[in-house]
Parts: sequence; C-alpha cells; structure tokens
Amino acid sequence: MTGTRTPIERFGAIVKAQRQQKQWSQDQLAEAAQVSRPTVARIEAGSAVSTATLAKIAESLGIEVSVEIANELSTEKPSAKRP
Repeated sequence: MTGTRTPIERFGAIVKAQRQQKQWSQDQLAEAAQVSRPTVARIEAGSAVSTATLAKIAESLGIEVSVEIANELSTEKPSAKRP
C-alpha cells in the first residue's frame, strides 16, 4: 500500500475531524444529518455513499462540497447525456 488515500477516504477523514472538532458523537451527527449512525461510520471509514447523503453530512458540518467532488465521492453513476 502506498499510503495514498482515495477522495472518499480523504472526505471521510475530514468528516471525522470536523465531527470531533464539534465534539459530536457519530449518533449526534447522524441525527443532525438525518441519516443512520452506521452511515456516518461508513463515510468516516471511506465508503462511498449517495450524493444526497454526502450533501446532508456536509451541510450538517458546514463543509462545502462541489458538484464535481460530490460526483467523484458518490456511489451514484452520472446520468448519460442524451443527444
């Protein structure tokens, strides 16, 4: 392993650091973001989740996430362009 983190792993580390800075438990963040505690744990562990979930977590922590970054972090596939 080279020690290089994926974008979602970096986002997870940011989420965890911001949550801890606010002195919130995973349960408190989950409640604020209206997601489950296991979802918060998955994000912090570096697992990809839906764009909607990313937005809820980011908003709850005051983190800005661009559309491009959200698409990169998400499990959702961008829709195909129509002719």
